[in-house]
Amino acid sequence: MGKLILPFVGMIMAELAQVGLIILSKQVMAKGMSNFIFIFYSNSLASLILLPSSFFIHRFNRPPITFSTIIGCFLLGLLGFMAQAFGYAGINYSSATLSTALLNLVPGFTFVLAVLFRLEQLDWRNSSSLAKSLGTIVSIAGAFVATLYKGPAILTGLLPTNSSPQPLLSQDPNWILGGLFLAADCVMASAFIIVQAYVLKKFPAEFIVVFFYCFFVAIQSAVTCLVMERDIGAWSLEPKQRLLTVLYSAVFGSVFQVSVTTWCLRQTGPVFVSMFKPIGIVISVVIGVAFLGDAFYLGSLVGATVIVLGFYSVLWGKARDIEQVSLESRGKQTPLLKENNTEEI
Repeated sequence: MGKLILPFVGMIMAELAQVGLIILSKQVMAKGMSNFIFIFYSNSLASLILLPSSFFIHRFNRPPITFSTIIGCFLLGLLGFMAQAFGYAGINYSSATLSTALLNLVPGFTFVLAVLFRLEQLDWRNSSSLAKSLGTIVSIAGAFVATLYKGPAILTGLLPTNSSPQPLLSQDPNWILGGLFLAADCVMASAFIIVQAYVLKKFPAEFIVVFFYCFFVAIQSAVTCLVMERDIGAWSLEPKQRLLTVLYSAVFGSVFQVSVTTWCLRQTGPVFVSMFKPIGIVISVVIGVAFLGDAFYLGSLVGATVIVLGFYSVLWGKARDIEQVSLESRGKQTPLLKENNTEEI
């Protein structure tokens, strides 16, 4: 139990860092900052931080950087840039609570893409495949509920707001558009996970991969900004909240969160790390209601609950797969052990 204390604290801090980034980015973009320029600044700064530190960490076990590694990292950057662009647009149009709730769709979408690309077998007679399939369907249904049904406010912000009674179905086009952008963000993030697993298998130096990822995102976002943003004033980091948010995004949103999550992943495995994703919903609700004057709607509660149920169903199915692989590997080793014991006797 003592070995899990540090990973437990680390994952809570990582979730706090992510929710903080979601809330701060919504604040600055609501005040006019372009999401493309925000992505450029934060990833440029993150790559500058990771350039010396990543190569120093892997100075003794750095594999050779090949052309295929660069291409893989470029593809990671493209998927990551699209995920960030969709994600920040979705946050701007909706809320931090909806964003953290829909992030739990990522395991389900990852399972769907893995099946489509034949990286995972779908067997309806297998309990793990059934759990992952049903969990994905349930999660998507929960996303529809959270996006299309806003409902009445069940928690109102402590700060005064001009809130009015909400209809049964959300009639706010921005809320629905935000939900669609966030769903697209989850699809890109799922594709990112699959490509990342392939890249890390060929080039097992996590922090160098993260550096190249941030570097390519910075380049791609810079090109996009030159096309989309013709106003020179849009590049300004005034007021200071923009600069502070960019610094937070680079240090805590990229370097800190990735480093802590990677360390926890090595210490405990993917199942333990994934279990903390729904905590982000609770954190965003508390911060939004207590400090930002946001309201928490019934639709968000119902949708988030359904999404989390589907999330844990997919997680349970994946855990069963890991357990089955472990048992099969032990079974293959058993005859050798028996043979060695017989020889010793």
